Amino acid sequence: MKSLLKISLIILGAAMALFTGIRLLAARAPRFTTNGKSSTSAKDLSFTLPAKRLFDMVVSGAALVALSPVLGGLALGVKLSSPGPVFYQATRVGRGGKLIKVYKFRSMVTGADKTGPGVTTAGDARVTPLGRILRRYKLDELPQLINVLRGEMSLVGPRPEDPRYVALYTPEQRLVLQVAPGITSPASLYYRDEEALLHGQDWETQYIQQIMPAKLAIDLDYVKNANLGQDMLIIWKTFQSMW
Repeated sequence: MKSLLKISLIILGAAMALFTGIRLLAARAPRFTTNGKSSTSAKDLSFTLPAKRLFDMVVSGAALVALSPVLGGLALGVKLSSPGPVFYQATRVGRGGKLIKVYKFRSMVTGADKTGPGVTTAGDARVTPLGRILRRYKLDELPQLINVLRGEMSLVGPRPEDPRYVALYTPEQRLVLQVAPGITSPASLYYRDEEALLHGQDWETQYIQQIMPAKLAIDLDYVKNANLGQDMLIIWKTFQSMW
């Protein structure tokens, strides 16, 4: 675990250097909005979004290389601990409402998505013993670095949701689909122990009426104020929450 933290900090340090370079270039470059007029507004994302994508590509690529021994060890552990594939591909809603396949280390028994809800609840019997450890430290999410490198996801952004729940979004809530979903987000940090909150027979009603709207409100605020500095802070807080 300590070696993984050291590697993560090295990658984060390199990312911060990249971020500093991007900001210096941005300070010298003219800003233009979609109507072609010059702008210096902090709300202008015409430079931020391409810079965010560059940041995602560099960090996810470096992380996949640096963490390859860790990823290999986790993959072997999943394979040996329970029958079934190493990876699970979850169908989720991406940017613009497009369906994407999100990669995860399998943390449940094979066929769990066909025998239960799309949201994991407290004490879910479908979760394997190793899966509980992976989920506790969010290690099952590491393969999503592949999604980030491919441009389907971002390091930071609203967590990708199951299509059945996205169908319940209000028009305002659907604004979170304007950006790529992320491996981590402000809402996922706030609701890090979401599974423990979902229990009893009415867990889905609780999720739809209470937790999902609260998470979307947090992520909507992120979308409206998205910037690389905020992303760096969220990534750092994610590391802190893991360790």
